[in-house]
Amino acid sequence: MTKYDESSIKILEGLDAVRKRPAMYIGSTDKKGLHHLVWEIVDNSIDEVINGFGKKLKITINEDRSITVEDEGRGVPVGMHKNGLSTPEVIYTVLHAGGKFETGGYKVSGGLHGVGASVVNALSEWMEVTIKRDGCEHYIRFENGGKTTVPLKKIGSSNRTGTKVTFMPDHEIFGSFNFSFTTICERMQECAFLLKNLTVEVIDVEDNKQEVFHYDNGLKSFVEYINEDKKTIHDVVSFSGEKDKINVEVAFQYTDTYSENIISFVNNVKTNDGGTHEIGLKTALTRVFNEYARNNNYLKG
Repeated sequence: MTKYDESSIKILEGLDAVRKRPAMYIGSTDKKGLHHLVWEIVDNSIDEVINGFGKKLKITINEDRSITVEDEGRGVPVGMHKNGLSTPEVIYTVLHAGGKFETGGYKVSGGLHGVGASVVNALSEWMEVTIKRDGCEHYIRFENGGKTTVPLKKIGSSNRTGTKVTFMPDHEIFGSFNFSFTTICERMQECAFLLKNLTVEVIDVEDNKQEVFHYDNGLKSFVEYINEDKKTIHDVVSFSGEKDKINVEVAFQYTDTYSENIISFVNNVKTNDGGTHEIGLKTALTRVFNEYARNNNYLKG
């Protein structure tokens, strides 16, 4: 008979909880969970772009199958945190530490800068972070699930800004793995459609593959791409506006198909289950079409 008493209760501290139950944080440890690690880091870079910092993002599948995400954002803060650790060490090793819980650092965000980063670190054999900020370049390295092996140090000067994160997922957790160039390209192409000022480069070093995504017309190009093999009834209609500090951008085009295809996002995060934003659009379109039909005697009875 198994024994269950007060000695059975364990407290997992720090990143150990993530390593013990990774699926609670990334959904699974299969290919979907593996690529979720990439999205966690990418989302932080995308949030920089959304808030007007940087226009380029580079993702590299390295020859050793580690992966690098590099942006031109402001760079992770490098000062000492009030808890006695350097801020990068806090961001990449402390769960629930981030810069997006309050309103000071980011006007809009999809990720929670640091929350996902620490989870990725916990599930990695090693992680390296290079930060360009305030005229300096800093470096920090972690190993064995987020343990700091090279504390934050200045390694040079730079007149640029940005954060570069390279990590190797833990084979003990994910087994034998390969990042999918196609999967990453599909996600990054979507990001480029949503942010027309963004250029994303995806590279697979070992297989000598490269794709660059940039769309000057943003959502309009997205709709054209979705409908390229369909018979369309009119050109893409697109518009944008702001009210109560909320920016809204819409693009649509009717085709001769019977089923609708509505794709919606909030802060660049796809809302597969819809929401009030999607309901509002459909309601408004229905109202406008009905009003136009009534005013022009297209409705009978």
